[in-house]
Amino acid sequence: MSVEMELRAAHVRYGPLEALHGLDLAVPAGTVTVLLGRNGAGRTTALRALAGTVRLSAGRVLWRGADVTRLPAYERARRGLCLVPDLRAVYEGLTVAENLALLTPGPADPAPYPELLPLLPRTAGTLSGGERRMLALTRALRARARVVLVDEPSLGLAPPIAARTYRLLAELAVRDGPAVVLAEQRVPDGLAPGTLVHELRRGSRAASGEPVEFT
Repeated sequence: MSVEMELRAAHVRYGPLEALHGLDLAVPAGTVTVLLGRNGAGRTTALRALAGTVRLSAGRVLWRGADVTRLPAYERARRGLCLVPDLRAVYEGLTVAENLALLTPGPADPAPYPELLPLLPRTAGTLSGGERRMLALTRALRARARVVLVDEPSLGLAPPIAARTYRLLAELAVRDGPAVVLAEQRVPDGLAPGTLVHELRRGSRAASGEPVEFT
């Protein structure tokens, strides 16, 4: 199991508050990794640190062994990193079709969420939370990225669509080999065998194991 990205002794500060306290985190390729924790545990900040949307106050970010700590977020995206944040994950002023067209040229294809098909002419800002989530997740599932980071994948989704989403993310990791990292408040149902879970508490890793150990 090769490591795609790593945080080493990562510290992140928001003003006087330290959100990550020397976090060590290895993210393997071809595997789904879940960062588990309550609000304030540091899981979202860990994703942002990997993506480069927040700077480390100390520590390093490695990508296949190379130090990318100072590499800006847009350069990490060009190298194959896809971040789906929990908020503001779509272009609200564009239609669904236009959002999809940013992924691949040609006719807008809403797969793997056919629920988006009748919404293609709608402006993304008028969609429900779950509809926006499906649109944002389409980008992650079709980006052909080397690293896919998703903050709360099932946010606003009906249970059957959420279950399909986790299955699709697991299939993506196995089929195309990217490192897939999910930030979650609790262990979701239906995670694939081989999923890694790291529980974060107050910006540090408190425990690691398989999903069954955290249910």
